[in-house]
Amino acid sequence: MTTELATLGGGCFWCLEACYLGLRGVSAVMSGYAGGHLDNPSYEAVCGKQTGHAEVVQISYDPAQISYEDLLRVLFTIHDPTTKDRQGHDVGPQYRSIILTHNDAQAAAARKIIAEVTAEAIWRDPIVTEIVPLTKFWPAEPEHHNYFARNPWTGYCQAVVGPKVSKFRKSFADRLKVAG
Repeated sequence: MTTELATLGGGCFWCLEACYLGLRGVSAVMSGYAGGHLDNPSYEAVCGKQTGHAEVVQISYDPAQISYEDLLRVLFTIHDPTTKDRQGHDVGPQYRSIILTHNDAQAAAARKIIAEVTAEAIWRDPIVTEIVPLTKFWPAEPEHHNYFARNPWTGYCQAVVGPKVSKFRKSFADRLKVAG
């Protein structure tokens, strides 16, 4: 099995992680921070809006089972790429829509998928998703890993993460991992 990496941001990393973990072909998802200037940032520093980092997930996937383009199509379904520095009530640059590319092929694919989503008029407003090369990924603190699975009863998970995961599961039912 060949494993490749995708690094994506679209609001709170708990939402993205919970969705991508359910996709067939995805072997791991790590919540973290990228796109900023501070080395080894903490959650508190990133939430302080001065590091330049976004909350992101780094996805390990098998391109024989799921394409990078399909990972991006999921991204554009599970978050609103038309709101600058926010997702719903989560406001700040750490919640921006961002694709951090690992190579030129990923950058070209990101531009292609944004053009595809724009042409399909899935979103009424223009897409503001950044496409930038990944310089460094910083894993989030352990308490953020697999957050939704460990904390489904919290208010944020019930009000925000749960509905996104439900929408994702309905939209991509044919792409989900088989339980068992």
